[in-house]
Amino acid sequence: MAEVAVQQPVPAIAPADESEASADEIKTVFHDVNNFNVKHPLMNTWSLWFTKPPSGKGDNWNDLLKEVVSFDTVEEFWGVYNNITACSDLAIKSDYHLFKKGVRPEWEDQQNKHGGKWAYQFKDKKLININELWLHTQLAAIGETLEDEGDNEVMGVVINVRKGFYRVGLWTRTTGKAGSKDTLLKIGKNFKEVLQLPAEEQLEFSGHTDAAHAGSTRAKAKHVV
Repeated sequence: MAEVAVQQPVPAIAPADESEASADEIKTVFHDVNNFNVKHPLMNTWSLWFTKPPSGKGDNWNDLLKEVVSFDTVEEFWGVYNNITACSDLAIKSDYHLFKKGVRPEWEDQQNKHGGKWAYQFKDKKLININELWLHTQLAAIGETLEDEGDNEVMGVVINVRKGFYRVGLWTRTTGKAGSKDTLLKIGKNFKEVLQLPAEEQLEFSGHTDAAHAGSTRAKAKHVV
């Protein structure tokens, strides 16, 4: 099994002085995925992380989790996206994590330890287009469409590739205490739309602390939409 499933991204931004480019010279990522000179900044810088499958020999979590690349423009995102392995082709027990720069995708991280996550398991892997769903999830995160300006709840999004299911999650800064429950419920409803879940399907939220204490059992949901 390959140790790292992520291919090395090629340089995504061609050096160019945008102010000197004429209308005829302007190229976006939609014209050429590798050679473009117009950059559209994102509101935040984001980092893509990858967890490779454990070897079964007592691997240390920090050895499995690696930061791949950071970006802060729409064009750089597409440059990364077009040069990494698709979710459907990842090895079992692999994970992708897309988090705001400076936030490690771990419960213990200072910015995550009081938070939790919305998550859903797609148990029939053949019936969904996981690559499309994960792309839409990432675009919703970096496009800041999951929450209102100033909410400052969304920390990152995660996809877990497992033998019997795909799990897609959205990590938040809090668990809905101190008056932020309505904000979390709104984020959950937006996330449910991104995942294209029917109204009768339940999307559950659990706190990281509860999940840690639950061990091998499933943590009780704090919120449901």
